[in-house]
Amino acid sequence: MKESPLFWPAYLKGNTLFVLDETLVPKQLKYVKVKNTDEAVKVIREMKTRAFGQFLVVLSTFLLELERNPELNGEELREKIGNIAHSLNRSRPTFPFAEVTGVVVHWAQGALDAGQDVRAAVLKNVHGYLQGIRYRRMERVQRIAANIKSGDSVLTHCNVSGELAMAAAICLQQKKDVQFYCTETRPYFQGAKLTYWELKKMGADVTLVADNAIATLMADKMVNKVIVGSDRNCANGDFANKIGTYQIAVLAKEFKVPFLVLTQPSKKIASGADIPVEIRDEKELLEFNRKKVFAGKVKGLYPGFDVVPHNYVRKEIAINVH
Repeated sequence: MKESPLFWPAYLKGNTLFVLDETLVPKQLKYVKVKNTDEAVKVIREMKTRAFGQFLVVLSTFLLELERNPELNGEELREKIGNIAHSLNRSRPTFPFAEVTGVVVHWAQGALDAGQDVRAAVLKNVHGYLQGIRYRRMERVQRIAANIKSGDSVLTHCNVSGELAMAAAICLQQKKDVQFYCTETRPYFQGAKLTYWELKKMGADVTLVADNAIATLMADKMVNKVIVGSDRNCANGDFANKIGTYQIAVLAKEFKVPFLVLTQPSKKIASGADIPVEIRDEKELLEFNRKKVFAGKVKGLYPGFDVVPHNYVRKEIAINVH
Protein backbone atom coordinates (compact mmCIF):
# COMPACT_ATOMS: atom_id res chain seq x y z
CA MET A 1 0.00 0.00 0.00
CA LYS A 2 1.34 3.44 -0.92
CA GLU A 3 2.14 5.21 2.35
CA SER A 4 1.91 8.90 3.22
CA PRO A 5 4.83 10.39 5.22
CA LEU A 6 2.23 11.51 7.76
CA PHE A 7 0.97 7.96 8.34
CA TRP A 8 3.90 7.09 10.64
CA PRO A 9 5.65 10.40 11.41
CA ALA A 10 8.01 9.28 14.20
CA TYR A 11 10.53 6.47 14.53
CA LEU A 12 13.22 5.37 16.97
CA LYS A 13 16.78 4.75 15.87
CA GLY A 14 19.29 3.84 18.56
CA ASN A 15 19.01 6.33 21.40
CA THR A 16 17.27 9.00 19.32
CA LEU A 17 13.62 9.52 18.42
CA PHE A 18 13.15 11.17 15.03
CA VAL A 19 9.89 13.17 14.76
CA LEU A 20 8.69 14.64 11.47
CA ASP A 21 8.39 18.41 11.91
CA GLU A 22 4.95 18.90 10.41
CA THR A 23 5.24 22.67 10.81
CA LEU A 24 7.80 22.63 7.97
CA VAL A 25 5.77 20.47 5.57
CA PRO A 26 5.52 20.77 2.58
CA LYS A 27 8.64 22.93 2.18
CA GLN A 28 10.81 20.18 3.60
CA LEU A 29 10.63 16.81 5.29
CA LYS A 30 12.79 17.42 8.33
CA TYR A 31 12.89 15.33 11.49
CA VAL A 32 13.39 16.74 14.97
CA LYS A 33 15.81 14.73 17.10
CA VAL A 34 14.41 13.87 20.53
CA LYS A 35 16.78 12.51 23.16
CA ASN A 36 14.71 12.50 26.38
CA THR A 37 11.30 13.02 27.96
CA ASP A 38 11.65 16.81 28.29
CA GLU A 39 12.38 17.12 24.58
CA ALA A 40 9.44 14.83 23.78
CA VAL A 41 7.11 17.05 25.82
CA LYS A 42 8.47 20.11 24.02
CA VAL A 43 7.80 18.55 20.60
CA ILE A 44 4.21 17.82 21.65
CA ARG A 45 3.52 21.24 23.16
CA GLU A 46 5.00 23.08 20.19
CA MET A 47 2.80 21.09 17.79
CA LYS A 48 5.76 19.82 15.79
CA THR A 49 3.60 16.79 15.12
CA ARG A 50 -0.17 16.36 15.29
CA ALA A 51 -2.53 13.99 17.08
CA PHE A 52 -1.38 10.57 15.90
CA GLY A 53 2.24 11.67 15.70
CA GLN A 54 1.96 12.80 19.30
CA PHE A 55 0.73 9.37 20.37
CA LEU A 56 3.72 7.85 18.59
CA VAL A 57 5.97 10.24 20.48
CA VAL A 58 4.34 9.26 23.78
CA LEU A 59 4.83 5.54 23.23
CA SER A 60 8.29 5.90 21.74
CA THR A 61 9.47 8.03 24.67
CA PHE A 62 9.24 5.00 26.95
CA LEU A 63 11.41 3.01 24.52
CA LEU A 64 13.82 5.94 24.27
CA GLU A 65 14.21 6.22 28.04
CA LEU A 66 14.70 2.47 28.42
CA GLU A 67 17.57 2.74 25.94
CA ARG A 68 19.03 5.70 27.84
CA ASN A 69 18.90 4.09 31.29
CA PRO A 70 20.29 0.54 31.02
CA GLU A 71 21.62 0.60 34.58
CA LEU A 72 18.26 0.93 36.37
CA ASN A 73 16.86 -2.07 38.24
CA GLY A 74 13.20 -3.17 38.21
CA GLU A 75 11.94 -0.92 41.01
CA GLU A 76 13.87 2.06 39.64
CA LEU A 77 12.50 1.43 36.15
CA ARG A 78 8.94 1.28 37.47
CA GLU A 79 9.44 4.64 39.19
CA LYS A 80 11.08 6.09 36.09
CA ILE A 81 8.23 4.94 33.86
CA GLY A 82 5.71 6.49 36.25
CA ASN A 83 7.54 9.82 36.12
CA ILE A 84 7.69 9.72 32.32
CA ALA A 85 3.95 9.04 32.18
CA HIS A 86 3.24 11.98 34.52
CA SER A 87 5.27 14.39 32.34
CA LEU A 88 3.65 13.22 29.10
CA ASN A 89 0.14 13.33 30.55
CA ARG A 90 0.56 17.02 31.39
CA SER A 91 1.79 18.01 27.92
CA ARG A 92 -1.68 18.57 26.40
CA PRO A 93 -4.90 18.39 28.44
CA THR A 94 -7.36 17.55 25.65
CA PHE A 95 -5.43 14.51 24.49
CA PRO A 96 -6.04 11.24 26.41
CA PHE A 97 -2.38 10.35 26.77
CA ALA A 98 -3.10 8.93 30.22
CA GLU A 99 -5.07 6.11 28.61
CA VAL A 100 -1.89 5.02 26.82
CA THR A 101 0.70 5.84 29.46
CA GLY A 102 -1.43 4.09 32.07
CA VAL A 103 -1.17 0.88 30.07
CA VAL A 104 2.63 1.13 29.99
CA VAL A 105 2.78 1.79 33.74
CA HIS A 106 0.52 -1.24 34.25
CA TRP A 107 2.90 -3.43 32.24
CA ALA A 108 5.85 -2.27 34.30
CA GLN A 109 4.06 -2.79 37.59
CA GLY A 110 2.77 -6.20 36.52
CA ALA A 111 6.26 -7.36 35.56
CA LEU A 112 7.67 -6.08 38.85
CA ASP A 113 4.96 -7.82 40.89
CA ALA A 114 5.55 -11.08 39.02
CA GLY A 115 9.31 -10.92 39.54
CA GLN A 116 9.91 -10.57 35.81
CA ASP A 117 12.44 -8.45 33.92
CA VAL A 118 10.67 -5.06 33.83
CA ARG A 119 12.79 -3.73 30.97
CA ALA A 120 12.21 -6.76 28.76
CA ALA A 121 8.48 -6.85 29.52
CA VAL A 122 7.92 -3.17 28.74
CA LEU A 123 10.03 -3.28 25.58
CA LYS A 124 8.18 -6.33 24.29
CA ASN A 125 4.75 -4.91 25.06
CA VAL A 126 5.35 -1.43 23.66
CA HIS A 127 6.82 -2.80 20.42
CA GLY A 128 3.89 -5.20 20.11
CA TYR A 129 1.46 -2.37 20.83
CA LEU A 130 2.97 -0.22 18.07
CA GLN A 131 2.86 -3.10 15.58
CA GLY A 132 -0.79 -3.67 16.46
CA ILE A 133 -1.64 0.00 15.95
CA ARG A 134 0.08 -0.02 12.57
CA TYR A 135 -1.86 -3.08 11.44
CA ARG A 136 -5.19 -1.67 12.61
CA ARG A 137 -4.53 1.70 10.96
CA MET A 138 -3.78 -0.05 7.68
CA GLU A 139 -7.01 -1.99 8.11
CA ARG A 140 -8.97 1.22 8.69
CA VAL A 141 -7.50 2.80 5.57
CA GLN A 142 -9.16 -0.06 3.63
CA ARG A 143 -12.48 0.59 5.39
CA ILE A 144 -12.31 4.32 4.65
CA ALA A 145 -11.78 3.55 0.96
CA ALA A 146 -14.74 1.15 1.04
CA ASN A 147 -16.95 3.98 2.37
CA ILE A 148 -16.01 6.25 -0.54
CA LYS A 149 -17.95 5.62 -3.73
CA SER A 150 -17.16 6.64 -7.28
CA GLY A 151 -18.73 10.05 -7.86
CA ASP A 152 -18.34 11.15 -4.23
CA SER A 153 -17.24 14.65 -3.34
CA VAL A 154 -15.66 14.41 0.10
CA LEU A 155 -15.03 17.27 2.51
CA THR A 156 -12.43 16.80 5.23
CA HIS A 157 -11.31 18.91 8.18
CA CYS A 158 -8.19 17.90 10.11
CA ASN A 159 -8.41 14.19 9.31
CA VAL A 160 -6.26 11.47 10.85
CA SER A 161 -2.68 11.78 9.57
CA GLY A 162 -2.07 9.68 6.48
CA GLU A 163 -5.25 7.61 6.54
CA LEU A 164 -7.58 9.57 4.25
CA ALA A 165 -4.78 10.23 1.75
CA MET A 166 -3.90 6.53 1.62
CA ALA A 167 -7.59 5.68 1.21
CA ALA A 168 -7.68 8.15 -1.69
CA ALA A 169 -4.80 6.27 -3.31
CA ILE A 170 -6.77 3.02 -3.02
CA CYS A 171 -9.77 4.72 -4.63
CA LEU A 172 -7.54 5.72 -7.53
CA GLN A 173 -6.32 2.14 -7.91
CA GLN A 174 -9.96 1.04 -7.96
CA LYS A 175 -10.73 3.59 -10.71
CA LYS A 176 -13.14 5.52 -8.51
CA ASP A 177 -13.84 9.10 -9.57
CA VAL A 178 -13.58 11.06 -6.29
CA GLN A 179 -13.22 14.78 -5.58
CA PHE A 180 -11.82 15.98 -2.23
CA TYR A 181 -12.22 19.37 -0.57
CA CYS A 182 -10.04 20.19 2.40
CA THR A 183 -10.61 23.16 4.66
CA GLU A 184 -7.93 25.65 5.50
CA THR A 185 -7.41 25.56 9.26
CA ARG A 186 -6.04 28.50 11.18
CA PRO A 187 -3.69 29.30 12.72
CA TYR A 188 -1.26 26.68 11.39
CA PHE A 189 -2.56 26.56 7.80
CA GLN A 190 -2.68 22.78 8.11
CA GLY A 191 -5.29 22.53 5.37
CA ALA A 192 -2.86 23.67 2.69
CA LYS A 193 0.42 22.59 4.28
CA LEU A 194 -0.62 19.09 5.38
CA THR A 195 -4.02 17.82 4.24
CA TYR A 196 -3.96 19.24 0.71
CA TRP A 197 -0.30 18.35 0.34
CA GLU A 198 -0.62 14.71 1.33
CA LEU A 199 -3.81 14.14 -0.69
CA LYS A 200 -2.15 15.67 -3.75
CA LYS A 201 1.01 13.65 -3.11
CA MET A 202 -1.08 10.47 -3.20
CA GLY A 203 -2.60 11.51 -6.54
CA ALA A 204 -6.02 12.69 -5.35
CA ASP A 205 -8.12 15.39 -7.02
CA VAL A 206 -8.25 17.91 -4.18
CA THR A 207 -9.28 21.55 -3.75
CA LEU A 208 -8.51 23.84 -0.82
CA VAL A 209 -11.43 25.87 0.56
CA ALA A 210 -11.87 28.37 3.37
CA ASP A 211 -13.50 26.73 6.37
CA ASN A 212 -16.21 29.42 6.33
CA ALA A 213 -17.26 28.37 2.81
CA ILE A 214 -18.78 25.06 3.92
CA ALA A 215 -22.43 26.18 3.89
CA THR A 216 -22.06 27.43 0.33
CA LEU A 217 -20.45 24.18 -0.82
CA MET A 218 -23.24 22.13 0.72
CA ALA A 219 -26.03 24.41 -0.49
CA ASP A 220 -24.62 24.17 -4.02
CA LYS A 221 -24.38 20.36 -3.68
CA MET A 222 -20.64 20.39 -4.24
CA VAL A 223 -20.12 18.06 -1.27
CA ASN A 224 -21.99 14.81 -0.58
CA LYS A 225 -19.90 13.34 2.24
CA VAL A 226 -17.81 14.57 5.19
CA ILE A 227 -14.96 12.57 6.71
CA VAL A 228 -13.10 13.99 9.72
CA GLY A 229 -10.76 12.69 12.39
CA SER A 230 -11.08 12.83 16.17
CA ASP A 231 -8.69 13.62 18.97
CA ARG A 232 -10.79 12.42 21.89
CA ASN A 233 -13.82 10.14 22.03
CA CYS A 234 -16.45 9.55 24.67
CA ALA A 235 -18.47 6.57 25.81
CA ASN A 236 -21.68 8.14 24.46
CA GLY A 237 -20.19 8.85 21.00
CA ASP A 238 -19.38 12.54 21.47
CA PHE A 239 -15.92 13.49 20.21
CA ALA A 240 -13.44 16.37 20.09
CA ASN A 241 -11.56 17.42 16.98
CA LYS A 242 -9.80 20.45 15.52
CA ILE A 243 -11.73 23.67 16.17
CA GLY A 244 -14.32 24.18 13.42
CA THR A 245 -15.46 20.57 13.27
CA TYR A 246 -18.66 21.29 15.23
CA GLN A 247 -19.92 23.89 12.76
CA ILE A 248 -19.25 21.50 9.87
CA ALA A 249 -21.26 18.80 11.66
CA VAL A 250 -24.18 21.19 12.18
CA LEU A 251 -24.14 22.20 8.51
CA ALA A 252 -23.89 18.59 7.38
CA LYS A 253 -27.02 17.74 9.37
CA GLU A 254 -28.85 20.78 7.99
CA PHE A 255 -28.03 19.84 4.40
CA LYS A 256 -28.41 16.08 4.99
CA VAL A 257 -24.80 15.32 4.09
CA PRO A 258 -23.50 12.09 5.69
CA PHE A 259 -20.96 12.93 8.43
CA LEU A 260 -18.37 10.21 9.06
CA VAL A 261 -15.79 10.33 11.84
CA LEU A 262 -12.64 8.28 12.35
CA THR A 263 -12.64 7.35 16.02
CA GLN A 264 -10.69 5.55 18.70
CA PRO A 265 -13.44 4.16 20.97
CA SER A 266 -12.99 4.91 24.65
CA LYS A 267 -15.14 4.57 27.74
CA LYS A 268 -12.75 6.57 29.92
CA ILE A 269 -14.83 9.73 29.59
CA ALA A 270 -18.63 9.77 29.69
CA SER A 271 -19.61 12.63 27.39
CA GLY A 272 -18.32 15.67 25.56
CA ALA A 273 -19.13 17.90 28.52
CA ASP A 274 -16.31 16.15 30.38
CA ILE A 275 -13.62 16.82 27.75
CA PRO A 276 -11.13 19.52 28.82
CA VAL A 277 -10.82 21.81 25.79
CA GLU A 278 -7.30 23.14 25.40
CA ILE A 279 -7.04 26.93 25.11
CA ARG A 280 -3.86 27.65 23.20
CA ASP A 281 -1.67 30.74 23.58
CA GLU A 282 -3.27 33.70 21.78
CA LYS A 283 0.10 34.42 20.16
CA GLU A 284 -0.45 31.38 17.93
CA LEU A 285 -3.45 33.20 16.46
CA LEU A 286 -2.03 36.72 16.42
CA GLU A 287 1.46 35.97 15.12
CA PHE A 288 2.86 34.25 12.05
CA ASN A 289 6.47 33.06 11.98
CA ARG A 290 6.82 34.92 15.31
CA LYS A 291 5.78 38.23 13.75
CA LYS A 292 2.60 40.13 14.61
CA VAL A 293 -0.15 39.79 12.04
CA PHE A 294 -2.06 42.88 13.19
CA ALA A 295 -0.97 46.38 14.10
CA GLY A 296 -1.75 47.65 17.58
CA LYS A 297 -3.05 45.61 20.48
CA VAL A 298 -5.45 42.83 19.51
CA LYS A 299 -6.94 40.34 21.96
CA GLY A 300 -7.14 36.74 20.78
CA LEU A 301 -8.93 33.55 21.80
CA TYR A 302 -7.84 30.21 20.37
CA PRO A 303 -9.57 27.08 21.65
CA GLY A 304 -7.70 24.28 19.89
CA PHE A 305 -10.71 21.96 19.70
CA ASP A 306 -14.45 21.83 19.78
CA VAL A 307 -16.73 19.01 20.90
CA VAL A 308 -19.25 17.44 18.51
CA PRO A 309 -22.35 15.77 20.03
CA HIS A 310 -22.85 12.19 18.84
CA ASN A 311 -26.25 12.89 17.26
CA TYR A 312 -24.51 14.70 14.39
CA VAL A 313 -22.53 11.62 13.41
CA ARG A 314 -23.89 9.41 10.62
CA LYS A 315 -21.22 6.74 10.94
CA GLU A 316 -18.09 5.97 12.94
CA ILE A 317 -15.14 4.23 11.32
CA ALA A 318 -13.50 3.01 14.47
CA ILE A 319 -10.09 1.68 15.40
CA ASN A 320 -9.34 0.19 18.78
CA VAL A 321 -5.74 1.02 19.67
CA HIS A 322 -5.80 -0.77 23.03
